Amino acid sequence: MRLRIYKRKVLLLALALAVCALALWGTGGGGRRRQQQQQRGGTGTTGEPPRVSEPPRRPAANASAASLAPPLLTENGTLSYRSLVYRLNFDQPVRNAGRFPARAAAADVVLVVQVHDRAEHLRLLLESLRRAAGVENVLLVLSHDLWAEELNRLAARVDFCPVLQIFFPFSIQLYPREFPGHDPRDCPRDVGKAAALRLGCINAEYPDSFGHYREARFSQTKHHWWWKLHFVWERVRALREHTGPVLFLEEDHYLAPDFYHVLKKLWALRERECPECQIVSLGTYSPVRGGFAGRADKVEMKTWKSTEHNMGMAFGRDTYQKLIECTDAFCTYDDYNWDWTLQHLTVSCLPKFWKVLVPEIPRIFHTGDCGMHHKKSCRPSTQSAKIDSLLNSNQQYLFPKTMSVSKRYSMAPLSPHVKNGGWGDIRDHELCKSYRRLQ
Repeated sequence: MRLRIYKRKVLLLALALAVCALALWGTGGGGRRRQQQQQRGGTGTTGEPPRVSEPPRRPAANASAASLAPPLLTENGTLSYRSLVYRLNFDQPVRNAGRFPARAAAADVVLVVQVHDRAEHLRLLLESLRRAAGVENVLLVLSHDLWAEELNRLAARVDFCPVLQIFFPFSIQLYPREFPGHDPRDCPRDVGKAAALRLGCINAEYPDSFGHYREARFSQTKHHWWWKLHFVWERVRALREHTGPVLFLEEDHYLAPDFYHVLKKLWALRERECPECQIVSLGTYSPVRGGFAGRADKVEMKTWKSTEHNMGMAFGRDTYQKLIECTDAFCTYDDYNWDWTLQHLTVSCLPKFWKVLVPEIPRIFHTGDCGMHHKKSCRPSTQSAKIDSLLNSNQQYLFPKTMSVSKRYSMAPLSPHVKNGGWGDIRDHELCKSYRRLQ
């Protein structure tokens, strides 16, 4: 009898040891094999992100991006990072609100900067803002599609105006191995539809107009722009009662010291002399030839053109409301460029083609042709030094007392001469259209 009990205990102990050994093996070699499969894209057929064993800590209500320790951007940390981004977008902590309480609550001008990964460009833009007269009256919104400590540190150094950081919640960084990032099961860009159908890749039915399949790094910019447009006007609580202009910038823009002064005068001029002008632009890409004398207070009235007036464009809530009604047209037009898509809307969906007021002497500049569409290298600090030299040599012509329309060009609708493709995937269409429904 005792022998049978003893044997039973030994058997139970052996079973327990076997279970422990299996568990250790699963977290060791077997776990490593699963990690290797995930790194190669072998995560199964569901496409679901890996689970996180512990929920992320909820940040304090007044926490900002710069004050939070970033989660580890590993496969097991992706969900933690998504949660952090959603929380910051919900809490919307405005830095420097105590220093500028009236402006944080009711800024008369809002600056929205689309930020990707070019920290040096952003640093120069912020330096140009710091030197601008009247900048304490604006609310600066930095819209990121990348969590990066260096970018957050630059935002944290802004002490000259209220600043709010928001984060595009469907970025490649948040979805590195699934749509809207690059899913390993996606079709290669140049495979051709017949070959894609044979491969069975998941978007084989949806090439663009040129037979190419989506590239996430190009699709993201248009997604970010449309999401940002809607989020700023509809979801940022500090702007619920905002009736003035919103100035849309990108990280590689550079502003003149009198940009705020000129923008206010342009906005007043629009209301007085050109209420049908839906857009005010601070400048074009054309190089400044000659001095500022006799031109710094002059304004041109033109048909809006995406390749000229997409830099430093400002508009009000009335223009936004007409634009957002064209969500379906924007989100299904086969061009991965948000500005060329807008050009298409001006002749295909909007009630009227856009007219723009733009100063003869720009108050906004481009710090380098080294962005998404350019392969050559550039030194933004060299370009900003040239801009500073131009502005310093003409500083007596800045801050004009009045501004007047000097040229009224013949107005006619303009269509983009060709669409660029890169936006044929139905998943991009549906995600883009969903932003309007987000709460």
